[in-house]
Formats: sequence, structure tokens, C-alpha cells
Amino acid sequence: MPKGFRLRIVYGPHPSQFGEFSTPTGESFPVVVVIHGGFWHQRYGLELGRPLAADLVAHGVAAYNIEYRRLTGGGGWPATGADVLAALDALDPALGPVVTLGHSAGGHLAVWAAARHPRVAGAVAQAGVLDFLRHPAITRRAAELLGGTPDEVPDRYADASPAAQLPIDKPMVLVHGEDDEDVPFEQSEAFARASGADLVALPATDHMALITPGTAAWAACRTAALTLAHRTQP
Repeated sequence: MPKGFRLRIVYGPHPSQFGEFSTPTGESFPVVVVIHGGFWHQRYGLELGRPLAADLVAHGVAAYNIEYRRLTGGGGWPATGADVLAALDALDPALGPVVTLGHSAGGHLAVWAAARHPRVAGAVAQAGVLDFLRHPAITRRAAELLGGTPDEVPDRYADASPAAQLPIDKPMVLVHGEDDEDVPFEQSEAFARASGADLVALPATDHMALITPGTAAWAACRTAALTLAHRTQP
């Protein structure tokens, strides 16, 4: 495989079933899968992940920035989760294990994929949505993805919520701003207690700082991803 390029990988017939795979120069490199957030809604796309992917590549790892079907665009559950697994299946097996990195709803998918896909060696959640039942505002958002309340579709909550997948026997790092206005910090705090994942608490940090290159918050996320990714190398 040539080094230092970006390849579009199509993993299904829907327009949202593709990913952008970018590599650094060099002979070997670990792979970080970037999963964007946006509460699973169609109005947010993988353009959110492109600056992160570019920065990861600049730091010596390959980045696989994936798109997936979202609400009002053919998504919902289980289609959205199935797309993440299919995107992982489409990546060249010769590249070896991968680490997932996801923000907000993408953090949900990053950790969920770690629980479900054998190729995922570890996960970094950036202000991840990790427990669909712990906070009413998160439960309302999850109901949109899952197509009903916990009483109406309990099997979907059991299938989709990362908290319901525990134990997950893979390294996980949860990076979360203490001043997050969209996803409560306690989502990561409680999940770390329950799972044994590493928690990186960022004082005076909001939701979007974690996906803004040049901030200390993004640097913390990048460091976590690079550390886990390099562990996957022989």
C-alpha cells in the first residue's frame, strides 16, 4: 500500500457508507478510526473528523475517518451501529488492529465498537455518550436513535448502550471536559468507575474543545489515541 495518501473506502451502497483512509509516510504505522459525533443526526458529518484525522496523520499514524447512516438519513438502530462494524470490516486486514476515537455520539460508537468488534484493540471516548439511562437528557436523545423509550424498546437499549456492554476487556480512555454543556461530565466519571477505564478530566473545558486542534483538550485526546495505537504495533 502506498504511503502518504488519502483513499475513499466504500463499504455499502448508501451514500453515507464510506470512510476516508489517510496515511503518513513511512513503512509501518498504527491505525486510529475517527468517529464523528452530532447526536447521530444527518446534519453532522465526517467533515467534523477531517481536522482530527489530518492532525493524527501529522503525528505518524494512519487515520480512518468514517461516515455512517444517521437519523433522517437512513440511520437509527441497529443500522447506525451496523455501519460502524461494516466500516471496520472494509479496512484492509493486513493493517492489523485499530484504535477507535470518537466524540460525543461518536464516543458512544467508539466504545460500543470496542465491545463488539474483535479488531478494535482499544478506544478513546471524547465526551462520550456512554450510558443511555443515567441522565434524562441523554435518554431523550437516545430515544431518537433507538426509536422508542427504554420501556418501549428495552432490547435496543441493552444492545446499544455502552454501559450495558460491560465488562469490556480492552483499554479505554475517557477524556471529558468538566464544563461540558452537552454531555454531562458524569457520563464519563460513572463509566470509568464501572469499567476501570482511564478518566482524563479537563477543568474549564467545554464540549467542542475536544475536537478543536490547537487546544489542550484535543492534545489530550490525541495523546490518548496515539498511546493506545502504538500499543497495537508488534
